[in-house]
Amino acid sequence: MAEADPRLRRQSPAGLPLPDCVALVLQGGGALGSYQAGVIERLGESQIEIDWVAGISIGAINAAIFAGNPPERRIERLRQFWETAAGVLPWFPILPDDRVREWVHEWSAGVVLATGVPGFFRPRGIAPQFAAPGTAGALSYYDTGPLRETLDTLVDWDLVNDGPVRLSVGAVDIASGNFVYFDSARERLDARHVMASGALPPGLPPVEIDGRWYWDGGLVSNTPLTHILDHQRDPMLVFQVDLFSAEAELPRTIGDVAAREKEIRFSSRTRQVTAERLRLRQERELIRRLVCKLPVELRDDADVRALEAMADEHPLSLVHLIYRANRWEGGARDFEFSARAMQEHWAAGRAAIAETMANARVVAENILDGRTAAFDLTHSLHQRQG
Repeated sequence: MAEADPRLRRQSPAGLPLPDCVALVLQGGGALGSYQAGVIERLGESQIEIDWVAGISIGAINAAIFAGNPPERRIERLRQFWETAAGVLPWFPILPDDRVREWVHEWSAGVVLATGVPGFFRPRGIAPQFAAPGTAGALSYYDTGPLRETLDTLVDWDLVNDGPVRLSVGAVDIASGNFVYFDSARERLDARHVMASGALPPGLPPVEIDGRWYWDGGLVSNTPLTHILDHQRDPMLVFQVDLFSAEAELPRTIGDVAAREKEIRFSSRTRQVTAERLRLRQERELIRRLVCKLPVELRDDADVRALEAMADEHPLSLVHLIYRANRWEGGARDFEFSARAMQEHWAAGRAAIAETMANARVVAENILDGRTAAFDLTHSLHQRQG
């Protein structure tokens, strides 16, 4: 193993060396976002300091709560959000049977469709088809006024904009169709930017910011990884939390078909971005190695220097944390906000970090050797859960 980079000044108690920038990337996925909260809680217990958090949709909400609170209050605030959201459905005992769980799961999602989610969104009094064209009521089925109040209660926006954790959230400009990132390193953020990142049509209304109107960033890309890598300036460790798995069993029912379609749709862009960026980094590494082999008289050639500059980049260790759904979770899993599902997703996020840290030696070696690689260290956990 190569000597540790002198810039690796931090190390977690679990022995994982931490580069100057540790980022947390949070995908969209609605009710599945409590999995991210479990990841955040266990990362904090492992004393892994996060310098930059980026999110899309529900990931943007979790990211804002993370960046907008001091470390000792983050989990309290995350629990407040998720327990409020899960308050629409009572907790009651059910048989531990996949068919029963699937029925309760679908019923719970139906309640959310009818009544909304406390602290998040509520049904409008009139259907969009009957509202005046151009009004907010004509553009969505739900009102997100409760979310603005929730964010302003749970997030210290001065800490977001002036504190130690950088926050980035992605949205789509409706008029241009372009993806846009709002970043606390460049501008002052408030509840509107987070709400814009999660304004998924036609359920939730568009959000206006400085004369432009925005929808959910997941319409273009469900992961903010691209933004992180485009602005990487130092060796980096990234924890990417994906709420939809690219791999799953073949569907057995029409409910499975809906669930699998959604998984593929939301995971494909994440997989594409990750694969493309890692491939580019491998190609640049080959260029750097080739340049080093050139004779001294060629190293000063203008074209060689330009090529060397293009290939220059910092090492990346990308750790995937992917939620794999239970057999009874169908296509409604992203809007099934029951307390039972919330607690199970939260526990799954904690377990994923525990499993990752138990196998973190390979990540540690990659960080110290200054290489670029991606890791998913939780396969045995998923196999056990079946």
